[in-house]
Amino acid sequence: MSIVQLELPGARVLDLFAGTGALGLEALSRGADHADFVESDPRALEVLQDNIAALRAETRVTVHRGDAIAHASRLRPDSYTLAFADPPYRLGLAEKLVSLWLGTPFSAIFGVEHEATEALPEGGDRRRYGDTAITFYRH
Repeated sequence: MSIVQLELPGARVLDLFAGTGALGLEALSRGADHADFVESDPRALEVLQDNIAALRAETRVTVHRGDAIAHASRLRPDSYTLAFADPPYRLGLAEKLVSLWLGTPFSAIFGVEHEATEALPEGGDRRRYGDTAITFYRH
């Protein structure tokens, strides 16, 4: 979050493969106006809803139950200030999301977490943290 913290005040944020909502909720805590979460796993959705309630953030979020790739493929350019994704590893989903974003940049900044050994399309700023990497793309 510190890499994009200057972009957060007033931002509209998308959290794909949201899980517990950590990325989107952290963005809200740092000044984002609204966060959309996309998650398909029922157990993760339950935890996400509990986390939203615990932080009393219900009026600042929208939760979408469904496939993150399908959701991202329907987005229009510049729908969000920031988008984050933490897809499951070893399924090629990070590369698929980046390709979607490159074709239709649905956010000004797109950060995707992935396995450090996974190659993503050129043009991103990659940060490695052990076995994990986060690559940021800017439109």
